[in-house]
Amino acid sequence: MKIYLIPCPIAEQTAAQVLAPEVSQAVLACKHFLVENVRTARRFISELKLGISIDELVFEVLDKDSSSSQVENFIKKQAAHNHSIGVISEAGCPGIADPGAMAVSIAHKLNIEVQSLVGPSSILLALMGSGFSGQSFCFHGYLPIEKIARNKKIEQMIREVEKSGQTQLFIETPYRNNTLLADLIQWAPKQQLLCIGCDIQAPEGFIQTKTMDTWAKSLPELHKKPCLFLLGQYQFTGNQ
Repeated sequence: MKIYLIPCPIAEQTAAQVLAPEVSQAVLACKHFLVENVRTARRFISELKLGISIDELVFEVLDKDSSSSQVENFIKKQAAHNHSIGVISEAGCPGIADPGAMAVSIAHKLNIEVQSLVGPSSILLALMGSGFSGQSFCFHGYLPIEKIARNKKIEQMIREVEKSGQTQLFIETPYRNNTLLADLIQWAPKQQLLCIGCDIQAPEGFIQTKTMDTWAKSLPELHKKPCLFLLGQYQFTGNQ
């Protein structure tokens, strides 16, 4: 028995372009899955066109509201029958800013082998494309909703960039992206660099780094689009 951490695309209809053959092999090795979203997982497996009868598969939800006892019971039940389990996020790599980490923790506790598979991660893709430090970085997840607390957090992240050069990554609920960008432009220095990764790997997606002043002059439309925001410094060496 194994726990397979199965990555899925972060942009629709891109599985054939972004996933290694090992992903399909892992899906074929499993009939039991822990998934963040059953509908998304079923659609993903169908897109792989592996000749699998989706209705014969067993899906158990593993999301932010799942209890560790619920997940552990599911894993133990499958372990008793030597059934491998696939863990699938709603998008990208399970376990990276994702509830799948709970399944991995339980697997280690139960001495069950875990196999991570290569696949797209919006966090790493945005970091790679930013021009910022990929050696020292911090992912903050969602910023506070309350305006004063959010702006205080923005100021703290900017100070960290100025002090250490550490790249600061964060996200927002898609329908609040434009508001967050407006707050960043208002509270950050005009020459502070901001990278936005929007709809990464989709045909209309982009990863662009500009100063706050430049972003302010040409605001992108980010409403209801999956985005990552990064504050950082360019990595120049030598005499520039």
